[in-house]
Amino acid sequence: MRKEISSGGVVVFGNAILLLRKYNGDWVLPKGKVKEDETIRMAAIREVYEEGRIKAEIIKYIGEINYSFKNYWKDYEMVHKTVHWYLMKTKNMNCTPLKEEGFVEARFVHLNRASEITKYDDEREIIQKAIKEIKKEL
Repeated sequence: MRKEISSGGVVVFGNAILLLRKYNGDWVLPKGKVKEDETIRMAAIREVYEEGRIKAEIIKYIGEINYSFKNYWKDYEMVHKTVHWYLMKTKNMNCTPLKEEGFVEARFVHLNRASEITKYDDEREIIQKAIKEIKKEL
C-alpha cells in the first residue's frame, strides 16, 4: 500500500466557508498532496490558492483525517491517505475553481449549510471542528 500526505484548509470569510464543487456534483474542501520541498502548512496555503484562487492565512491546525482508496488510474493500487487540515481566513470572497482538476464551482457557503452539503463524512467532521474553533474566537 502506498502512502500519501495531503494538506488543506477550511477557509472562512465572515460566517461562510469556501467549498468547491467537482464535475460530479460533490462539494469538497480544498486540499492536495504535499510536495517534497514543502511543509504541510505551505501545502495547505498553496492548495487553497491553486484550487480556489483564494489567498488565505492559517489561524490554527485543526486535525487530520485518514482513509484508504483504490487508485483506478494505477492498476487499482491501494493508497492510504492522511490529510492535515488548517482553519484559515481570507480577506475577500473572490474565488475561481481550478477547472483542470475537475472543479466547476467555488463558493463561500454559510457555516450552517457547509457541513450539510459536503460530500464526505470526515470533511463534515473537520468543518464542525472548525466551526467550534471559530465560535471560541468570537
